[in-house]
Amino acid sequence: MKVAVVGATGMVGEVMLKVLAERNFPITELLLVASERSVGKKMSFQGNEYTVIGLATAVEAKPDIAIFSAGGDTSLEWAPKFAEVGTTVVDNSSAWRMDPDKKLVVPEINANEITAQDKIIANPNCSTIQMVLALSPLHEKYKMKRVVVSTYQSVSGTGVKAVQQLENEIAGVDGEMAYPYPIGKNALPHCDVFLENGYTKEEMKLAREPQKIFNDRTFSVSATAVRIPTAGGHSESVNVEFENDFELSEVRSLLSSTPGVIVQDNPDTNTYPMPIYAHDKDEVFVGRLRRDETQPNTLNMWIVADNLRKGAATNAVQIAEYLVENKLV
Repeated sequence: MKVAVVGATGMVGEVMLKVLAERNFPITELLLVASERSVGKKMSFQGNEYTVIGLATAVEAKPDIAIFSAGGDTSLEWAPKFAEVGTTVVDNSSAWRMDPDKKLVVPEINANEITAQDKIIANPNCSTIQMVLALSPLHEKYKMKRVVVSTYQSVSGTGVKAVQQLENEIAGVDGEMAYPYPIGKNALPHCDVFLENGYTKEEMKLAREPQKIFNDRTFSVSATAVRIPTAGGHSESVNVEFENDFELSEVRSLLSSTPGVIVQDNPDTNTYPMPIYAHDKDEVFVGRLRRDETQPNTLNMWIVADNLRKGAATNAVQIAEYLVENKLV
Protein backbone atom coordinates (compact mmCIF):
# COMPACT_ATOMS: atom_id res chain seq x y z
CA MET A 1 0.00 0.00 0.00
CA LYS A 2 1.77 3.09 -1.30
CA VAL A 3 0.42 6.14 0.53
CA ALA A 4 1.08 9.83 -0.18
CA VAL A 5 0.36 12.53 2.41
CA VAL A 6 0.02 15.80 0.50
CA GLY A 7 0.61 18.82 2.71
CA ALA A 8 2.68 16.70 5.09
CA THR A 9 4.53 19.68 6.57
CA GLY A 10 1.36 21.56 7.55
CA MET A 11 -0.55 21.51 10.81
CA VAL A 12 -3.15 18.95 9.67
CA GLY A 13 -0.56 16.97 7.69
CA GLU A 14 1.50 16.40 10.80
CA VAL A 15 -1.58 15.21 12.67
CA MET A 16 -2.39 12.88 9.77
CA LEU A 17 1.00 11.24 10.12
CA LYS A 18 0.43 10.85 13.85
CA VAL A 19 -2.98 9.26 13.27
CA LEU A 20 -1.65 6.93 10.55
CA ALA A 21 1.00 5.71 13.00
CA GLU A 22 -1.40 5.34 15.93
CA ARG A 23 -3.90 3.34 13.89
CA ASN A 24 -1.22 1.14 12.29
CA PHE A 25 -2.40 1.97 8.80
CA PRO A 26 -0.94 -0.65 6.39
CA ILE A 27 1.74 1.42 4.65
CA THR A 28 4.43 -0.33 2.63
CA GLU A 29 5.74 2.87 1.03
CA LEU A 30 5.17 6.41 2.31
CA LEU A 31 5.48 9.58 0.25
CA LEU A 32 5.61 12.87 2.11
CA VAL A 33 4.53 15.60 -0.29
CA ALA A 34 4.49 19.39 0.03
CA SER A 35 4.93 22.61 -1.90
CA GLU A 36 8.17 23.43 -3.67
CA ARG A 37 9.47 25.50 -0.77
CA SER A 38 9.39 22.41 1.48
CA VAL A 39 10.88 19.94 -1.02
CA GLY A 40 14.04 18.37 0.40
CA LYS A 41 13.00 18.87 4.01
CA LYS A 42 13.58 15.87 6.27
CA MET A 43 10.73 14.40 8.32
CA SER A 44 10.47 11.32 10.49
CA PHE A 45 7.70 8.72 10.64
CA GLN A 46 7.76 5.65 12.88
CA GLY A 47 11.50 5.95 13.41
CA ASN A 48 12.41 6.37 9.74
CA GLU A 49 13.56 9.54 8.01
CA TYR A 50 11.86 10.72 4.83
CA THR A 51 12.66 13.45 2.34
CA VAL A 52 9.74 15.65 1.31
CA ILE A 53 9.01 15.49 -2.42
CA GLY A 54 7.02 17.70 -4.79
CA LEU A 55 3.60 17.05 -6.27
CA ALA A 56 4.78 16.15 -9.78
CA THR A 57 7.21 13.58 -8.37
CA ALA A 58 4.44 12.11 -6.23
CA VAL A 59 2.09 11.74 -9.22
CA GLU A 60 4.82 9.89 -11.12
CA ALA A 61 5.11 7.46 -8.20
CA LYS A 62 1.42 6.47 -8.66
CA PRO A 63 0.47 5.95 -5.00
CA ASP A 64 -2.56 3.80 -4.17
CA ILE A 65 -3.98 6.48 -1.85
CA ALA A 66 -3.19 10.19 -1.54
CA ILE A 67 -4.51 12.01 1.52
CA PHE A 68 -4.61 15.73 0.78
CA SER A 69 -4.45 18.60 3.23
CA ALA A 70 -2.87 21.29 1.13
CA GLY A 71 -5.60 23.85 0.45
CA GLY A 72 -8.38 24.10 -2.10
CA ASP A 73 -6.36 25.49 -5.01
CA THR A 74 -3.77 22.72 -4.73
CA SER A 75 -6.52 20.10 -4.56
CA LEU A 76 -8.36 21.50 -7.59
CA GLU A 77 -5.17 21.40 -9.66
CA TRP A 78 -3.54 18.20 -8.44
CA ALA A 79 -6.23 15.78 -7.22
CA PRO A 80 -7.38 15.07 -10.83
CA LYS A 81 -3.76 14.42 -11.84
CA PHE A 82 -3.43 11.78 -9.11
CA ALA A 83 -6.82 10.32 -10.06
CA GLU A 84 -5.71 10.04 -13.71
CA VAL A 85 -2.86 7.67 -12.73
CA GLY A 86 -5.20 5.50 -10.65
CA THR A 87 -4.66 7.02 -7.22
CA THR A 88 -7.66 7.39 -4.91
CA VAL A 89 -7.57 10.86 -3.35
CA VAL A 90 -9.07 11.66 0.06
CA ASP A 91 -9.23 15.45 0.08
CA ASN A 92 -9.47 17.52 3.23
CA SER A 93 -10.08 20.89 1.54
CA SER A 94 -13.40 22.45 0.53
CA ALA A 95 -12.55 22.06 -3.17
CA TRP A 96 -14.68 19.01 -3.98
CA ARG A 97 -17.22 18.86 -1.15
CA MET A 98 -20.21 20.20 -3.01
CA ASP A 99 -19.26 18.74 -6.39
CA PRO A 100 -22.29 16.59 -7.31
CA ASP A 101 -19.99 13.91 -8.75
CA LYS A 102 -17.90 13.55 -5.57
CA LYS A 103 -18.84 11.73 -2.36
CA LEU A 104 -18.74 13.70 0.90
CA VAL A 105 -18.00 11.14 3.58
CA VAL A 106 -18.16 10.67 7.32
CA PRO A 107 -17.36 6.93 7.54
CA GLU A 108 -19.74 6.15 10.42
CA ILE A 109 -22.62 7.62 8.39
CA ASN A 110 -22.15 7.05 4.68
CA ALA A 111 -18.92 5.17 3.85
CA ASN A 112 -21.01 2.49 2.18
CA GLU A 113 -21.66 4.94 -0.67
CA ILE A 114 -18.01 4.76 -1.75
CA THR A 115 -17.22 2.66 -4.83
CA ALA A 116 -13.99 1.73 -6.60
CA GLN A 117 -14.90 4.33 -9.25
CA ASP A 118 -14.69 7.17 -6.70
CA LYS A 119 -11.18 8.47 -7.27
CA ILE A 120 -11.66 11.80 -5.43
CA ILE A 121 -13.46 11.59 -2.09
CA ALA A 122 -14.15 14.72 -0.05
CA ASN A 123 -13.63 15.09 3.70
CA PRO A 124 -16.30 17.41 5.18
CA ASN A 125 -15.64 20.62 7.06
CA CYS A 126 -14.39 20.08 10.62
CA SER A 127 -17.44 21.70 12.21
CA THR A 128 -19.77 19.71 9.99
CA ILE A 129 -18.22 16.34 10.89
CA GLN A 130 -18.73 16.63 14.63
CA MET A 131 -22.26 17.97 14.22
CA VAL A 132 -23.52 15.32 11.80
CA LEU A 133 -21.96 12.46 13.75
CA ALA A 134 -23.95 13.48 16.82
CA LEU A 135 -27.12 14.23 14.82
CA SER A 136 -27.05 11.06 12.70
CA PRO A 137 -28.80 8.62 15.09
CA LEU A 138 -31.30 11.30 16.10
CA HIS A 139 -32.15 12.15 12.50
CA GLU A 140 -32.69 8.48 11.77
CA LYS A 141 -35.03 8.09 14.75
CA TYR A 142 -36.91 11.41 14.91
CA LYS A 143 -36.26 13.07 11.50
CA MET A 144 -34.79 16.56 11.64
CA LYS A 145 -36.72 19.56 10.36
CA ARG A 146 -34.45 22.47 11.28
CA VAL A 147 -31.06 22.90 12.93
CA VAL A 148 -29.73 26.16 14.38
CA VAL A 149 -26.04 25.98 15.23
CA SER A 150 -23.62 28.48 16.75
CA THR A 151 -19.97 27.45 16.75
CA TYR A 152 -17.12 28.36 19.08
CA GLN A 153 -14.09 27.51 16.98
CA SER A 154 -10.44 27.36 18.01
CA VAL A 155 -7.67 29.26 16.26
CA SER A 156 -6.07 26.01 15.07
CA GLY A 157 -8.90 25.82 12.55
CA THR A 158 -7.39 28.84 10.81
CA GLY A 159 -3.85 27.47 10.85
CA VAL A 160 -0.42 27.91 12.36
CA LYS A 161 -0.38 31.69 11.74
CA ALA A 162 -3.49 32.09 13.91
CA VAL A 163 -2.10 29.89 16.67
CA GLN A 164 1.01 32.08 16.65
CA GLN A 165 -1.12 35.24 16.85
CA LEU A 166 -2.87 33.95 19.97
CA GLU A 167 0.43 32.88 21.56
CA ASN A 168 1.96 36.27 20.77
CA GLU A 169 -0.98 38.10 22.34
CA ILE A 170 -0.81 35.96 25.49
CA ALA A 171 2.93 36.68 25.73
CA GLY A 172 2.47 40.39 24.98
CA VAL A 173 4.54 40.16 21.80
CA ASP A 174 3.78 42.09 18.61
CA GLY A 175 3.62 39.83 15.59
CA GLU A 176 1.92 38.95 12.35
CA MET A 177 -1.89 38.99 12.47
CA ALA A 178 -3.97 36.16 11.02
CA TYR A 179 -7.20 37.98 11.92
CA PRO A 180 -8.33 41.58 11.35
CA TYR A 181 -8.56 42.03 15.16
CA PRO A 182 -6.91 40.64 18.30
CA ILE A 183 -8.21 37.14 19.18
CA GLY A 184 -7.04 37.02 22.81
CA LYS A 185 -9.82 38.07 25.24
CA ASN A 186 -12.08 38.35 22.21
CA ALA A 187 -14.60 36.51 20.05
CA LEU A 188 -14.75 37.09 16.30
CA PRO A 189 -18.06 36.32 14.56
CA HIS A 190 -16.05 35.87 11.39
CA CYS A 191 -14.88 32.40 10.23
CA ASP A 192 -13.71 32.40 6.61
CA VAL A 193 -14.81 35.11 4.16
CA PHE A 194 -18.16 36.90 4.02
CA LEU A 195 -20.49 36.09 1.13
CA GLU A 196 -23.13 38.22 -0.60
CA ASN A 197 -25.90 36.80 1.61
CA GLY A 198 -24.16 38.09 4.76
CA TYR A 199 -23.09 34.63 5.92
CA THR A 200 -19.49 33.42 5.91
CA LYS A 201 -18.24 30.49 3.83
CA GLU A 202 -17.87 28.49 7.05
CA GLU A 203 -21.52 29.11 7.92
CA MET A 204 -22.67 28.04 4.49
CA LYS A 205 -20.58 24.86 4.70
CA LEU A 206 -22.49 24.01 7.88
CA ALA A 207 -25.75 24.73 6.07
CA ARG A 208 -25.09 22.73 2.89
CA GLU A 209 -22.76 19.83 3.77
CA PRO A 210 -25.09 17.98 6.19
CA GLN A 211 -27.79 17.78 3.51
CA LYS A 212 -25.34 16.12 1.14
CA ILE A 213 -23.94 13.73 3.76
CA PHE A 214 -27.43 12.57 4.76
CA ASN A 215 -28.61 12.72 1.13
CA ASP A 216 -31.62 14.60 2.46
CA ARG A 217 -32.75 18.14 1.68
CA THR A 218 -35.94 18.02 3.74
CA PHE A 219 -34.22 19.69 6.73
CA SER A 220 -32.45 23.05 6.90
CA VAL A 221 -29.46 24.35 8.85
CA SER A 222 -28.86 27.96 9.94
CA ALA A 223 -25.37 28.68 11.27
CA THR A 224 -23.35 31.38 13.02
CA ALA A 225 -19.63 30.63 13.25
CA VAL A 226 -17.45 32.34 15.85
CA ARG A 227 -13.70 32.20 16.44
CA ILE A 228 -12.66 32.14 20.11
CA PRO A 229 -9.24 32.26 21.84
CA THR A 230 -8.80 28.52 22.41
CA ALA A 231 -5.78 26.78 20.90
CA GLY A 232 -7.62 23.64 19.75
CA GLY A 233 -11.05 22.01 19.70
CA HIS A 234 -14.31 23.27 18.24
CA SER A 235 -17.53 23.58 20.27
CA GLU A 236 -21.07 23.91 18.99
CA SER A 237 -24.40 24.90 20.50
CA VAL A 238 -27.01 23.01 18.47
CA ASN A 239 -30.77 23.45 18.55
CA VAL A 240 -32.55 20.80 16.51
CA GLU A 241 -36.26 20.57 15.76
CA PHE A 242 -37.58 17.12 14.89
CA GLU A 243 -40.75 16.00 13.16
CA ASN A 244 -41.33 13.43 15.91
CA ASP A 245 -41.14 13.83 19.67
CA PHE A 246 -38.43 12.23 21.82
CA GLU A 247 -37.62 11.21 25.35
CA LEU A 248 -34.33 12.57 26.72
CA SER A 249 -33.48 9.15 28.16
CA GLU A 250 -33.81 7.62 24.69
CA VAL A 251 -31.71 10.43 23.15
CA ARG A 252 -28.93 9.68 25.66
CA SER A 253 -29.19 5.98 24.92
CA LEU A 254 -29.05 6.50 21.15
CA LEU A 255 -26.03 8.78 21.40
CA SER A 256 -24.24 6.51 23.89
CA SER A 257 -24.53 3.57 21.48
CA THR A 258 -23.27 5.56 18.46
CA PRO A 259 -19.71 4.65 17.39
CA GLY A 260 -17.39 7.62 17.77
CA VAL A 261 -19.69 9.52 20.17
CA ILE A 262 -19.19 9.91 23.93
CA VAL A 263 -21.96 11.37 26.08
CA GLN A 264 -20.81 13.66 28.91
CA ASP A 265 -24.04 14.92 30.41
CA ASN A 266 -24.46 15.23 34.16
CA PRO A 267 -25.14 18.74 35.49
CA ASP A 268 -25.05 17.44 39.08
CA THR A 269 -21.32 16.74 38.74
CA ASN A 270 -20.55 19.58 36.26
CA THR A 271 -19.96 16.97 33.58
CA TYR A 272 -20.13 18.38 30.07
CA PRO A 273 -17.89 18.44 26.99
CA MET A 274 -15.04 20.94 26.80
CA PRO A 275 -12.23 21.46 24.26
CA ILE A 276 -9.58 20.92 26.92
CA TYR A 277 -10.80 17.33 27.39
CA ALA A 278 -11.38 16.64 23.68
CA HIS A 279 -7.75 17.50 22.88
CA ASP A 280 -5.94 14.72 21.01
CA LYS A 281 -9.02 12.48 21.06
CA ASP A 282 -10.87 11.05 18.06
CA GLU A 283 -14.34 10.95 19.58
CA VAL A 284 -17.12 13.54 19.38
CA PHE A 285 -18.35 14.56 22.84
CA VAL A 286 -21.99 15.47 23.45
CA GLY A 287 -23.66 16.97 26.52
CA ARG A 288 -26.00 19.65 27.92
CA LEU A 289 -28.87 17.59 26.51
CA ARG A 290 -32.16 19.32 27.30
CA ARG A 291 -35.55 19.92 25.81
CA ASP A 292 -36.18 23.32 24.23
CA GLU A 293 -39.10 24.53 26.34
CA THR A 294 -40.18 27.18 23.81
CA GLN A 295 -41.43 24.83 21.10
CA PRO A 296 -42.32 21.14 20.65
CA ASN A 297 -40.04 18.30 19.50
CA THR A 298 -36.90 20.43 19.89
CA LEU A 299 -33.60 19.51 21.55
CA ASN A 300 -30.65 21.59 22.72
CA MET A 301 -27.21 19.98 22.77
CA TRP A 302 -23.53 20.92 23.10
CA ILE A 303 -21.02 19.17 20.81
CA VAL A 304 -17.22 19.29 21.12
CA ALA A 305 -14.40 17.63 19.16
CA ASP A 306 -10.73 18.01 18.32
CA ASN A 307 -10.95 19.77 14.97
CA LEU A 308 -7.53 18.59 13.78
CA ARG A 309 -8.32 14.94 14.52
CA LYS A 310 -11.93 13.79 13.91
CA GLY A 311 -12.57 17.15 12.27
CA ALA A 312 -9.80 16.55 9.73
CA ALA A 313 -7.01 13.97 9.95
CA THR A 314 -8.79 11.09 11.66
CA ASN A 315 -11.86 11.26 9.42
CA ALA A 316 -9.60 11.21 6.33
CA VAL A 317 -7.62 8.23 7.64
CA GLN A 318 -10.87 6.40 8.48
CA ILE A 319 -11.97 6.89 4.86
CA ALA A 320 -8.63 5.45 3.70
CA GLU A 321 -9.10 2.51 6.09
CA TYR A 322 -12.52 1.82 4.57
CA LEU A 323 -10.98 1.83 1.08
CA VAL A 324 -8.37 -0.72 2.13
CA GLU A 325 -10.70 -2.95 4.16
CA ASN A 326 -13.20 -3.13 1.30
CA LYS A 327 -10.55 -3.60 -1.41
CA LEU A 328 -11.57 -0.43 -3.21
CA VAL A 329 -7.92 0.51 -3.94
